[in-house]
Amino acid sequence: MSGPDDPLVVHAPGDREIVLSRMFDGPAPLVFAAFTRPELLVRWYGARGWRLVECEVDLRVGGRWRFVSAGPGGERMGQSGVYQQVEPARRLICTELFDDQSYPGETLVAHEFTELVGRTTVTTTLRYATAEGRDTVLRYPMARGVGESFARLADLLHQTSTTRGEAP
Repeated sequence: MSGPDDPLVVHAPGDREIVLSRMFDGPAPLVFAAFTRPELLVRWYGARGWRLVECEVDLRVGGRWRFVSAGPGGERMGQSGVYQQVEPARRLICTELFDDQSYPGETLVAHEFTELVGRTTVTTTLRYATAEGRDTVLRYPMARGVGESFARLADLLHQTSTTRGEAP
């Protein structure tokens, strides 16, 4: 059984990609909903100490998304993009650009949701515009932040399955 402490697997194939993978207890439709419904995103998205204060999702090909997070000491971080592919419970592909990004170009973010016997593995491939961008992100505490965020998601999925057994 997966839990909030399950490991996030991170590897960096090639010179422009980072691949993140983690298994969650929950069916793919529920996990996909957690990635795409603002009322769920605000309950888990962000590293410890961070929370979404703005969450806009226009879930369709060509639709825009925008997140603004607030962190310790009043720090703010904004990011946005455009959905390129939307296949509910299977795949979600979008662009991503941070408001104060220090590296060039948009990142292509591809989330794959693979369910097996009620457990869903989310594999996220981040493809940066340049090798410099990928290397910059690898120097950040990105893996820690995503790991903490995914632990919050695992808690949300666990609460959902134990309280109602259906989508929150």
